[in-house]
Amino acid sequence: MARTIDSAKRVINGTYSELWIDGEKIAECTSCRMVVAKNKETINLCGQFMADSKATGGSGTGSLTFYKVDSGFAQRQAGIQDGVDVRGTLISKLRDPDSYGAERVAAYNVSFDDLTLADWQAATVGTVTAAFTFSRYEFLDQIEVQ
Repeated sequence: MARTIDSAKRVINGTYSELWIDGEKIAECTSCRMVVAKNKETINLCGQFMADSKATGGSGTGSLTFYKVDSGFAQRQAGIQDGVDVRGTLISKLRDPDSYGAERVAAYNVSFDDLTLADWQAATVGTVTAAFTFSRYEFLDQIEVQ
């Protein structure tokens, strides 16, 4: 957490962020979310009224939202109806020209949960949201605490 903040301009705006799938920049991406959730088991301790917990594992989930520009995402998922589970790597770069730096995180063994074949409405900009899971992550760059 920031120890000091000299101006509101230091708060990062996602407008300048970027996303890559298997090394290919996805220019139409408008939103990225990656979350690691702990799997916990409840532990009841004698002499302690409140239950505690023990982390026993974890799971990675996320979602991407992007403008529908072409069929690139569908092509990336080719083979899905034949049972092929295409896996890949996502790299998110969060940056802002007024921030203290940029943060890059990679998610590995990414598997998209579904493939949207059609989702449109007249007089509405087309977007697609793609949920995914992953089994490992790594910070490639971090923003230093000020």
